[in-house]
Amino acid sequence: MGAPIIPIAAAVRTTCPYCGVGCGVKASFTPDGALIEGDPEHMASRGRLCVKGSALGETLGLDGRLLAPAIREEGRLRTAGWDEALGKVASTFASIVAEHGPDAVALYVSGQLLTEDYYVANKFMKGFVGSANIDTNSRLCMSSSVAGHKRAFGEDLVPGCYEDFELADLIVLVGSNTAWCHPTLFQRILKAREARPGLRIVAIDPRRTATCELADLHLPIKAGSDVWLFNGLLAYLAQTGAFDADFVAAHTQGSEAALAAAGECESIECVARHCGIDARLVAEFYEAFAATGKVVTAYSQGVNQSSSGTDKVNAIINCHLLTGRIGRPGMGPFSLTGQPNAMGGREVGGLANMLASHLELDRSAHRELVRAFWDAPRIAAKPGLKAVDLFRAIEEGKVKAVWIMATNPVVSLPDADQVRRALARCELVVVSDMTAATDTAELADVLLPALGWGEKDGTVTNSERCISRQRAFLPAPGEARADWWALCEVARRMGYRGFDYPDTHAIFDEHARLSGWRNDAAGLPRAFRIDGLAGLDRAAYDALAPIQWPVPASGEGTARLFADGRFAHGDGKARFIATSPRLPANAAGAEYPLILNTGRLRDQWHTMTRTGKSPRLAGHAPEPFVDMHPHDALLAGVCEGELARVSSRWGTLVARVSHGGGIARGSAYVPIHWTGQNASDARVGAVVNPAVDPVSGEPEFKHTPVRVEPFAVAWHGFILSRAPLDLARVANWTRICGSGFLRYELGGREAVSPEWARTLLGAGADADWIDYEDRTDGMLRCALLVDGRLQACLFVSRRPDLPARSWLGGLFTQGELSARDRATLLAGRAAVQGSDPGPTVCACFGVGRNTIRSAIVQHKLEDACAVTACLRAGGNCGSCLPEIRQLLAQENSRAG
Repeated sequence: MGAPIIPIAAAVRTTCPYCGVGCGVKASFTPDGALIEGDPEHMASRGRLCVKGSALGETLGLDGRLLAPAIREEGRLRTAGWDEALGKVASTFASIVAEHGPDAVALYVSGQLLTEDYYVANKFMKGFVGSANIDTNSRLCMSSSVAGHKRAFGEDLVPGCYEDFELADLIVLVGSNTAWCHPTLFQRILKAREARPGLRIVAIDPRRTATCELADLHLPIKAGSDVWLFNGLLAYLAQTGAFDADFVAAHTQGSEAALAAAGECESIECVARHCGIDARLVAEFYEAFAATGKVVTAYSQGVNQSSSGTDKVNAIINCHLLTGRIGRPGMGPFSLTGQPNAMGGREVGGLANMLASHLELDRSAHRELVRAFWDAPRIAAKPGLKAVDLFRAIEEGKVKAVWIMATNPVVSLPDADQVRRALARCELVVVSDMTAATDTAELADVLLPALGWGEKDGTVTNSERCISRQRAFLPAPGEARADWWALCEVARRMGYRGFDYPDTHAIFDEHARLSGWRNDAAGLPRAFRIDGLAGLDRAAYDALAPIQWPVPASGEGTARLFADGRFAHGDGKARFIATSPRLPANAAGAEYPLILNTGRLRDQWHTMTRTGKSPRLAGHAPEPFVDMHPHDALLAGVCEGELARVSSRWGTLVARVSHGGGIARGSAYVPIHWTGQNASDARVGAVVNPAVDPVSGEPEFKHTPVRVEPFAVAWHGFILSRAPLDLARVANWTRICGSGFLRYELGGREAVSPEWARTLLGAGADADWIDYEDRTDGMLRCALLVDGRLQACLFVSRRPDLPARSWLGGLFTQGELSARDRATLLAGRAAVQGSDPGPTVCACFGVGRNTIRSAIVQHKLEDACAVTACLRAGGNCGSCLPEIRQLLAQENSRAG
């Protein structure tokens, strides 16, 4: 008989925990973890998942999980019970508040929290502790959009929905590598263009990204020059008569001042000069925008993460207000949210300058409404400290206790070494996380184990205002508990009433009721409302289908806002905002001649605590790199493939030099994902300047002056090992996860020898060990086998051009090595040609560069569709299509 069939539990419909697209996921618990599929019924994604979402099942293991509370005593963590840990948090918070006042404590939370967690956190701090010192890592990505929306519309409101991308005739993507950062939405855009070839895509980005490769027009504007570009567009629209005078008169205020500010640079030549691009590109973009009625302008971090980010947002919105292209199908400004619940956090007042339910901290009537609804003893009387200011106040001793939830500020904040200093000096640092070892957790006095995706239960809201359920399909591991529960337990221990929620359903119901309370003309009217979802019983909450707010008492969702031309300001009119262009806060100079840009990679997320567990997500970009123009590399004395130090006034990092081909002279680009846990010196946050937007408080991650110089090493190398290794004595290292092994990339200065390698890999005198050394060429190759299986291998050379890792990595999936594999092991390549797939291109289906090249030549493939038909590569999320097209161009040019 065959093996018994183990039934798979019915699929649970939930929501992806990565970007703000909010894709639907069908997850089924299996003995090996989970079966992950796209949910074809979810309105945001219609069954699509990107490679990160598809790989969620590979990230659910408990290795590295924080499974019990811990307290640090005399520099060492010890396991503690929940009662002891929560008691320490509550008593310390209470004593500090009693002695120093409520502003001496703070919370720093995250767009990774569920809305219910966020709601309780804000109620606890603002209504009961009495301080607005609760900010979120959404400050780092979306707060400029929030501020721009509030200035223009009167509330933080995204007007449109994803369907508008399919209905538009022109899509303008500003500061957004949508192909990599919002892949399923980008695939909807490409499908729409296939169906309607007249749809045009314009990409505005200093770098030539994967998105730009697939756009019809790319404007490589100088970093920080967006306001010049869109002020120029506003002036052009006015000059050419491409505006809606009736809409402007009936539904807006302030157009004269905005046009006057835009008129300071009204010629196309002037705009082109300030933006550093060809005037013909500017003219083509302006003409297309003016001539097209259905225009969606979508923007993301390239706009938001700037010391003038709020003005950039309003400069974009101004153009849509002038033309009346808002509130109708296929048109409008659209903020592409970075995190899965950055929108939900904003609904409940997640930022330090907001109250729950889109109410304002600086208005006494708003404060009293929330206080009365909560029956709170007090309410925060003024806005709290925004993220960068918060950690400065911690270092200065003004804030003496901080509770950090679901985020890693020692990596993600700018001037990150300052954040580390601040936490090291803080009287009490509490960290709630699902990961035991993070750069921030290393500084915690109390660690609290949190539930992760697949274990927790609640709601999130995506970029198009769609509320979706995250549902549990895995049991809670160890002693991990929900963040809302931990907050409630601390609140009760501090003597606060109103925190006796039995579950997330009760929290959501209170949130929904608050949204409708006094939300009428006689009270404090606001566009945000979900009171149509108040009063749901537990079964209805559990079954809640995705729905876009506002959800009034009728219970019906709303796809688009402003269809009636009425906005959320008191008079119902939108506001033009006069935006005067200004340069970024810090300019390049002789000491720091390059401008550093930062951002995400295709297959990684934030600080890799989740994506770093997936081998297939590690193959595309396995180590930190600095992308720069070859001319700048020549001037800096660095070479492609070698290590370099990137320095600013604030800090340094080490990365491998890359010439990706998409970056302008005078610029450099470094990804954000590496931490002290997976690299020796690659935290880009330590290098980024701490300048912020004066309105939103969002940091300027896209414009830091740096210099690049050689990082001298005597040799380059890599190790593949089944067991983790201590590489503290190696000058530079990075670590990623392989299939059955860990991969370390190395750069060293110490002398190497077989004896040194044995010690490093833990090989005893009687170990099954093979090595090859060529001292003349500086080459060392070693392998350790246990019971005939490859345990570890090390390759060292004076040059960085080492053997491919993919074939060697495949040996770790085998049992006892064959005689042929053992004989060719130290050669670093397969005995049979074609066995090495090469570096990963398509992570969805595990297709390597060599495989694609061979197929192009062998089958005479001419386009990306043919590659997909042959190999499946590019057939899922599509984010690898630009690279496939590059390979096609290279191979076909050789053939020609």
